[in-house]
Amino acid sequence: MSEKKFPLYDLHMHTSASQNAREMVEKAKSAGFVSFGIVQNVAPWGIQNDDDLQRFIDEVKGYPCYMGLQPAAPGWSANLSKELIGQVDYVLMDPHYFPDGNKYGDQMEVWDHNCYVDDPDDFMERNLAWYLKILNHGDEPLDIFGWPLFLPMCLQREYYTLWTQERMERVIAAARANHVALEINDLAHTPHPEFILMAKEAGVKFTFGSDTRDHRSFRLDYCKRVASLCGLTEDDFFIPERKIRK
Repeated sequence: MSEKKFPLYDLHMHTSASQNAREMVEKAKSAGFVSFGIVQNVAPWGIQNDDDLQRFIDEVKGYPCYMGLQPAAPGWSANLSKELIGQVDYVLMDPHYFPDGNKYGDQMEVWDHNCYVDDPDDFMERNLAWYLKILNHGDEPLDIFGWPLFLPMCLQREYYTLWTQERMERVIAAARANHVALEINDLAHTPHPEFILMAKEAGVKFTFGSDTRDHRSFRLDYCKRVASLCGLTEDDFFIPERKIRK
């Protein structure tokens, strides 16, 4: 199936010292992307108050791209005004910063190779509960769930065993009930085709996300390959409402 059957949007990108917004716009055009989105973390190392959020909006709004927020945990909106939050195009959250992830009470950084898992099945039950807490987001906006099904390095060889059918079904059901799109992540190569086809059958939308901030941006090789394999079309994707000027 040709990749032209689905639109090329990457809604999980960051600016950095290696790549600013202007350079990203130029790269997107040359790579044939319809558009892309720049996200900023709502976290102690990112946006913490309205002044921070206004600076981010001012930085990005002049460019032909979307802008999004990437909070680290539920409760993120407490120090931000609804008016400013309403100016961004979408909210993306992933489950990487995972409080009380094992019996020792560690806050896990799931992406880190030092992430310590004491009991795989106990971790998966805690991890699933954390997924559901994020997806059942209450009054806070949430449009995209990032990095779905990613596991710590120490568990990755057990990926297909630990992500049981029942666990995947519960994630998909929560995403569907809360109208949250699921990210196909190019950096992590998750989720796998079985999960994508289950979510597609349930009517859940998808996004592409690279989580890049450097020379690896605008590739999306895994995303394009798995989307073609699963027969995804434009109707299967979440695209922000705002029309982007060319």
